Amino acid sequence: MSAASILMFLWVAFLGGSVADPATYLDDLKAELKKEWPKNRTINLVFHGHSVPAGYFKTPVVNTLEAYPYQLLRQIKARYPYAVVNVINTSIGGENSQSGEKRFKTEVLPHRPDVLFIDYALNDRRVGLAEARKAWVSMIDEALKRNIKVILLTPSPDQRVNLLEAGNELEQHALQIEQLAEVYQIGLVDSYGLFKQQAQHGERVADFMSQVNHPNEKGHALIADALMDYFR
Repeated sequence: MSAASILMFLWVAFLGGSVADPATYLDDLKAELKKEWPKNRTINLVFHGHSVPAGYFKTPVVNTLEAYPYQLLRQIKARYPYAVVNVINTSIGGENSQSGEKRFKTEVLPHRPDVLFIDYALNDRRVGLAEARKAWVSMIDEALKRNIKVILLTPSPDQRVNLLEAGNELEQHALQIEQLAEVYQIGLVDSYGLFKQQAQHGERVADFMSQVNHPNEKGHALIADALMDYFR
Protein backbone atom coordinates (compact mmCIF):
# COMPACT_ATOMS: atom_id res chain seq x y z
CA MET A 1 0.00 0.00 0.00
CA SER A 2 1.35 3.44 -0.89
CA ALA A 3 2.06 6.09 1.74
CA ALA A 4 -0.83 8.12 0.31
CA SER A 5 -3.17 5.15 0.70
CA ILE A 6 -2.07 4.60 4.30
CA LEU A 7 -2.73 8.27 5.08
CA MET A 8 -6.15 7.97 3.44
CA PHE A 9 -7.04 4.95 5.59
CA LEU A 10 -5.97 6.79 8.75
CA TRP A 11 -7.80 9.97 7.74
CA VAL A 12 -11.06 8.19 6.97
CA ALA A 13 -10.75 6.05 10.09
CA PHE A 14 -10.52 9.30 12.08
CA LEU A 15 -13.31 11.18 10.30
CA GLY A 16 -15.50 8.27 9.33
CA GLY A 17 -15.96 7.34 5.68
CA SER A 18 -19.02 6.21 3.84
CA VAL A 19 -19.82 4.27 0.71
CA ALA A 20 -20.88 6.44 -2.22
CA ASP A 21 -24.60 7.09 -2.43
CA PRO A 22 -26.03 5.09 -5.36
CA ALA A 23 -28.57 7.85 -6.01
CA THR A 24 -25.91 10.50 -6.73
CA TYR A 25 -22.53 8.81 -7.34
CA LEU A 26 -22.98 8.65 -11.12
CA ASP A 27 -24.96 11.87 -11.58
CA ASP A 28 -22.55 13.26 -14.20
CA LEU A 29 -22.62 10.01 -16.12
CA LYS A 30 -26.41 9.80 -15.99
CA ALA A 31 -26.53 13.25 -17.56
CA GLU A 32 -24.34 11.94 -20.39
CA LEU A 33 -26.58 8.91 -20.84
CA LYS A 34 -29.57 11.19 -21.42
CA LYS A 35 -27.97 13.15 -24.26
CA GLU A 36 -29.14 12.59 -27.82
CA TRP A 37 -27.08 12.40 -30.98
CA PRO A 38 -25.02 14.34 -31.97
CA LYS A 39 -24.31 15.60 -28.44
CA ASN A 40 -23.85 12.15 -26.90
CA ARG A 41 -20.73 10.05 -26.66
CA THR A 42 -19.88 6.40 -26.09
CA ILE A 43 -19.97 5.30 -22.44
CA ASN A 44 -17.58 2.48 -21.45
CA LEU A 45 -18.50 0.15 -18.60
CA VAL A 46 -15.57 -2.14 -17.79
CA PHE A 47 -16.03 -5.30 -15.71
CA HIS A 48 -12.81 -6.67 -14.25
CA GLY A 49 -12.84 -9.91 -12.32
CA HIS A 50 -13.12 -13.68 -12.44
CA SER A 51 -15.50 -16.28 -13.86
CA VAL A 52 -18.73 -14.78 -12.51
CA PRO A 53 -18.64 -11.45 -14.39
CA ALA A 54 -17.06 -13.33 -17.33
CA GLY A 55 -20.36 -15.21 -17.62
CA TYR A 56 -19.45 -18.77 -16.66
CA PHE A 57 -22.54 -20.66 -15.59
CA LYS A 58 -22.14 -24.46 -15.46
CA THR A 59 -18.53 -24.77 -16.61
CA PRO A 60 -17.55 -24.75 -19.45
CA VAL A 61 -20.71 -22.94 -20.63
CA VAL A 62 -20.31 -19.15 -20.83
CA ASN A 63 -23.76 -17.53 -20.80
CA THR A 64 -22.60 -14.02 -21.66
CA LEU A 65 -25.97 -12.42 -22.27
CA GLU A 66 -27.48 -13.61 -18.97
CA ALA A 67 -24.50 -12.66 -16.81
CA TYR A 68 -24.91 -9.53 -14.72
CA PRO A 69 -22.90 -7.15 -16.98
CA TYR A 70 -25.33 -7.69 -19.85
CA GLN A 71 -28.39 -7.89 -17.63
CA LEU A 72 -27.30 -4.46 -16.40
CA LEU A 73 -26.83 -3.23 -19.98
CA ARG A 74 -30.39 -4.23 -20.86
CA GLN A 75 -31.73 -2.26 -17.91
CA ILE A 76 -29.58 0.78 -18.73
CA LYS A 77 -30.73 0.76 -22.36
CA ALA A 78 -34.36 0.50 -21.31
CA ARG A 79 -33.91 3.63 -19.20
CA TYR A 80 -31.61 5.55 -21.57
CA PRO A 81 -32.69 4.74 -25.14
CA TYR A 82 -30.43 7.40 -26.73
CA ALA A 83 -27.26 6.22 -25.02
CA VAL A 84 -24.37 4.43 -26.72
CA VAL A 85 -23.02 2.05 -24.09
CA ASN A 86 -20.17 -0.45 -24.36
CA VAL A 87 -19.91 -3.35 -21.95
CA ILE A 88 -16.23 -4.32 -21.92
CA ASN A 89 -15.36 -7.48 -20.03
CA THR A 90 -11.74 -7.95 -19.00
CA SER A 91 -12.60 -10.80 -16.64
CA ILE A 92 -10.80 -14.15 -16.76
CA GLY A 93 -12.20 -17.35 -15.28
CA GLY A 94 -10.15 -18.65 -12.36
CA GLU A 95 -8.24 -15.40 -11.86
CA ASN A 96 -7.72 -13.65 -8.52
CA SER A 97 -7.05 -9.98 -7.81
CA GLN A 98 -3.27 -10.40 -7.77
CA SER A 99 -3.34 -11.57 -11.38
CA GLY A 100 -5.91 -8.95 -12.28
CA GLU A 101 -3.76 -6.20 -10.80
CA LYS A 102 -0.74 -7.27 -12.86
CA ARG A 103 -2.58 -6.68 -16.14
CA PHE A 104 -4.61 -3.69 -14.96
CA LYS A 105 -2.56 -0.97 -16.65
CA THR A 106 -2.16 -2.84 -19.93
CA GLU A 107 -5.54 -4.54 -20.36
CA VAL A 108 -8.07 -2.49 -18.38
CA LEU A 109 -7.12 1.18 -18.37
CA PRO A 110 -6.62 1.35 -22.19
CA HIS A 111 -10.40 0.85 -22.51
CA ARG A 112 -10.87 4.24 -20.82
CA PRO A 113 -13.63 3.16 -18.42
CA ASP A 114 -16.31 5.61 -17.39
CA VAL A 115 -17.22 3.14 -14.66
CA LEU A 116 -15.02 0.28 -13.47
CA PHE A 117 -16.55 -2.70 -11.67
CA ILE A 118 -14.20 -4.98 -9.70
CA ASP A 119 -15.32 -8.49 -8.70
CA TYR A 120 -12.53 -10.81 -7.49
CA ALA A 121 -13.33 -11.81 -3.93
CA LEU A 122 -14.64 -15.30 -4.65
CA ASN A 123 -11.19 -16.34 -5.86
CA ASP A 124 -9.22 -14.14 -3.47
CA ARG A 125 -9.57 -16.77 -0.77
CA ARG A 126 -6.55 -18.41 -2.40
CA VAL A 127 -4.31 -15.39 -1.75
CA GLY A 128 -5.71 -14.28 1.60
CA LEU A 129 -7.03 -10.98 2.92
CA ALA A 130 -3.77 -9.05 3.16
CA GLU A 131 -2.55 -9.81 -0.35
CA ALA A 132 -6.01 -9.25 -1.79
CA ARG A 133 -6.21 -5.85 -0.12
CA LYS A 134 -2.91 -4.79 -1.70
CA ALA A 135 -4.13 -5.74 -5.16
CA TRP A 136 -7.54 -4.05 -4.76
CA VAL A 137 -5.94 -0.87 -3.37
CA SER A 138 -3.52 -0.74 -6.30
CA MET A 139 -6.32 -1.01 -8.86
CA ILE A 140 -8.54 1.49 -7.06
CA ASP A 141 -5.68 3.99 -6.76
CA GLU A 142 -4.85 3.73 -10.47
CA ALA A 143 -8.48 4.18 -11.47
CA LEU A 144 -9.13 7.15 -9.21
CA LYS A 145 -5.99 8.92 -10.43
CA ARG A 146 -7.73 8.94 -13.83
CA ASN A 147 -11.07 10.15 -12.41
CA ILE A 148 -12.73 6.80 -13.18
CA LYS A 149 -15.80 5.97 -11.13
CA VAL A 150 -15.30 2.67 -9.30
CA ILE A 151 -17.88 0.22 -7.99
CA LEU A 152 -16.68 -2.74 -5.91
CA LEU A 153 -18.55 -6.02 -5.57
CA THR A 154 -18.43 -8.39 -2.62
CA PRO A 155 -18.36 -12.14 -3.39
CA SER A 156 -21.28 -14.08 -4.76
CA PRO A 157 -21.80 -17.49 -3.10
CA ASP A 158 -19.82 -20.67 -3.02
CA GLN A 159 -22.27 -23.31 -1.83
CA ARG A 160 -19.52 -24.98 0.19
CA VAL A 161 -19.60 -21.92 2.46
CA ASN A 162 -22.52 -21.42 4.85
CA LEU A 163 -23.61 -17.81 4.35
CA LEU A 164 -25.38 -17.86 7.72
CA GLU A 165 -22.19 -18.76 9.59
CA ALA A 166 -20.76 -15.60 11.10
CA GLY A 167 -17.16 -14.87 10.18
CA ASN A 168 -16.94 -17.33 7.29
CA GLU A 169 -14.19 -16.75 4.72
CA LEU A 170 -16.47 -15.07 2.17
CA GLU A 171 -17.86 -12.74 4.80
CA GLN A 172 -14.33 -11.72 5.79
CA HIS A 173 -13.56 -10.69 2.21
CA ALA A 174 -16.94 -8.96 1.92
CA LEU A 175 -16.21 -6.87 5.02
CA GLN A 176 -12.78 -5.94 3.70
CA ILE A 177 -14.27 -4.78 0.38
CA GLU A 178 -16.92 -2.78 2.20
CA GLN A 179 -14.17 -1.10 4.20
CA LEU A 180 -12.32 -0.20 1.00
CA ALA A 181 -15.47 1.34 -0.46
CA GLU A 182 -15.89 3.39 2.72
CA VAL A 183 -12.27 4.51 2.79
CA TYR A 184 -12.30 5.66 -0.83
CA GLN A 185 -15.96 6.74 -0.73
CA ILE A 186 -16.68 4.83 -3.93
CA GLY A 187 -19.50 2.54 -5.04
CA LEU A 188 -20.32 -0.82 -3.50
CA VAL A 189 -22.69 -3.62 -4.41
CA ASP A 190 -22.88 -6.17 -1.62
CA SER A 191 -23.50 -9.35 -3.63
CA TYR A 192 -22.67 -11.42 -0.56
CA GLY A 193 -25.31 -9.59 1.45
CA LEU A 194 -27.92 -9.99 -1.28
CA PHE A 195 -27.56 -13.78 -1.33
CA LYS A 196 -27.31 -13.94 2.46
CA GLN A 197 -30.65 -12.12 2.70
CA GLN A 198 -32.23 -14.76 0.49
CA ALA A 199 -30.93 -17.47 2.83
CA GLN A 200 -32.18 -15.56 5.88
CA HIS A 201 -35.62 -15.41 4.29
CA GLY A 202 -35.69 -19.17 3.91
CA GLU A 203 -34.75 -19.32 0.23
CA ARG A 204 -32.40 -22.04 -1.01
CA VAL A 205 -29.14 -20.51 -2.23
CA ALA A 206 -28.93 -23.44 -4.66
CA ASP A 207 -31.97 -22.01 -6.50
CA PHE A 208 -29.82 -19.02 -7.48
CA MET A 209 -26.84 -21.10 -8.63
CA SER A 210 -25.94 -22.92 -11.83
CA GLN A 211 -23.14 -24.84 -10.10
CA VAL A 212 -21.39 -24.79 -6.76
CA ASN A 213 -19.73 -21.38 -7.25
CA HIS A 214 -21.45 -19.76 -10.26
CA PRO A 215 -24.82 -17.99 -10.11
CA ASN A 216 -27.54 -18.80 -12.62
CA GLU A 217 -29.61 -16.19 -14.44
CA LYS A 218 -31.71 -15.59 -11.33
CA GLY A 219 -28.60 -15.13 -9.20
CA HIS A 220 -27.03 -12.74 -11.70
CA ALA A 221 -30.29 -10.76 -11.68
CA LEU A 222 -29.85 -10.04 -7.96
CA ILE A 223 -26.49 -8.44 -8.71
CA ALA A 224 -27.63 -6.60 -11.85
CA ASP A 225 -30.64 -5.10 -10.07
CA ALA A 226 -28.41 -3.78 -7.28
CA LEU A 227 -25.97 -2.32 -9.80
CA MET A 228 -28.84 -0.60 -11.57
CA ASP A 229 -29.47 1.45 -8.41
CA TYR A 230 -26.46 3.54 -9.48
CA PHE A 231 -28.04 4.36 -12.86
CA ARG A 232 -31.57 5.32 -11.78
